Amino acid sequence: MKWSVLVGSTCVMTLVGCGSPEQDSRELTQSPAPNGPSSESPGHCSPTGEPPAEGCIGDAGTTEDAGTPDDAGLPSDAVLVTNTTRFYTSVGTSERVEDLSAQPPELYVPHGSTFSLLLGSAVPGGWRFTGVPSGPYYLRVGTNYIVSSARHVDVGINKLGRPDTVYSDFYFTPLQLNLVNTAPWTNWSSPSLPGSSLQLASAQVDLYGALSLTDFIPDGETRILTFNAELWAGTGNIPVFEASKGDRLYVSQHSQYPAGTAPDGTELGYSALDRAVEVGAFDFTPDGATPLPLAGVMQPAPRTEFPLEWRLPAYTLWTTDAHPLATPSIPTFSAIPAAHGTNDGWIGYSGELLTLQMPRAASYNFTQRLQFGNPFPSTWGVVGMGSYSFRVQQLLPNGSGRHVNLTGSIATWDEFNSLIASPVQPRVSPPRSLTIDGVPASTQREVGSASPVIAWLPPAQGSVNAYRLALLRYLPEVNALVTDGALYVSGSATQVRLPPGMLKPDSIYYLRLSAFDSAGYDIERDPFHTREALPMARADAFSSLFTTP
Repeated sequence: MKWSVLVGSTCVMTLVGCGSPEQDSRELTQSPAPNGPSSESPGHCSPTGEPPAEGCIGDAGTTEDAGTPDDAGLPSDAVLVTNTTRFYTSVGTSERVEDLSAQPPELYVPHGSTFSLLLGSAVPGGWRFTGVPSGPYYLRVGTNYIVSSARHVDVGINKLGRPDTVYSDFYFTPLQLNLVNTAPWTNWSSPSLPGSSLQLASAQVDLYGALSLTDFIPDGETRILTFNAELWAGTGNIPVFEASKGDRLYVSQHSQYPAGTAPDGTELGYSALDRAVEVGAFDFTPDGATPLPLAGVMQPAPRTEFPLEWRLPAYTLWTTDAHPLATPSIPTFSAIPAAHGTNDGWIGYSGELLTLQMPRAASYNFTQRLQFGNPFPSTWGVVGMGSYSFRVQQLLPNGSGRHVNLTGSIATWDEFNSLIASPVQPRVSPPRSLTIDGVPASTQREVGSASPVIAWLPPAQGSVNAYRLALLRYLPEVNALVTDGALYVSGSATQVRLPPGMLKPDSIYYLRLSAFDSAGYDIERDPFHTREALPMARADAFSSLFTTP
């Protein structure tokens, strides 16, 4: 899951009352379900082939642009769906064609305000639908819907690690730490003065996580010896480590560095990788109880120093485009290791090299020299990302008296040296004039139709290659808003009708429409591999809460 990966500035779910209820600026999911991308994968809306007056798509693509070279052997009324996982390792890339029969895709053909369902059948290497008319259709994979006119769609994902990796059933494991020669420890003071922290990442299997220490570490301490530590994996189920296959782990220490002062005199700091060690190959099968022992001598990591000009007013300018009642929330700048290089974009998630979180609602040009350490191989790349989140706090319409935070953000990420070569600022602004069945989406109300039409105007700034429309549903049993389905649609679309069953009855929702600016993003034919393309920019508009009957 390239999920809530920016640990310092995000909550895993949009938890009610969370101290920093910010949206992850990538919102990707690195470890989707085995048979297709999870609902947290970056998605977008979808048009249909009906005239706009009927509330369907009309501007989502034409039959002239529907073909690809891979379509040549297909009948004109057929659509082939494949699922190819690409595994990235230090020795290269391999592919595996996944079986779709356990969770077969579905295809919906729009007819004005209604849809007809096609189920398709298994064929060697994929799933084929026949009797599909020309023009856009909705392809359902898990809880994702892709609106496409293509005759061949691959719904596979990119993944770090060995293809033969075995995964445990656990996201959590206790740790036993014996780390010496650490940089002097600093305790957390505030989001802008983050203190010291520890992270884990692997170059052989897909694992990243931040370490949680129960024991208090005194300021200035240079050794960490404890049985009271935990790892919560940010990449999903923890893999089984096999020494015979060279499975190892990087343990990295991040230290606090000064970043000047804000205009009001507030002291600013940031977290940057300082020291690290890669522990030797080992065997370990997570069971949720047995501690994973990690011991090593921490070494200073090679350092990079760079100038940053970050134009925060260029983000806050678009606050009310995100939502008419929105207020600026948290700006975050990060330098992130890109395992095994960036030839195919930013694959997987391996932690951070630097995280700078500015005070809430900061809006001035930040100019400073910063630095970070990088212990990873020279074959790895570095990605830079600047993001700014926005939020609206609203009362739940269920009589509970509870409030929730609705969020969106603007983000840009690229190869690090390319991103900082010029001032960091938005490349695309939020979609405008978001409506639900013609009513402004900022209006709290009950939505009367089972398949409402979501419409918008293109962003005022930037070009759009794709949109994702995510539905976030309130779950009272966990008091949280969670992603409950997403639609992906071409960047030419300006409206989409939700397919039947996507909205659950008697529920509370809000929706988030993300505009993506990336020339490499092929939403209709290869929506999940190409979402990793660089450079990539995204901007969100979001609705108020709405209910369903």
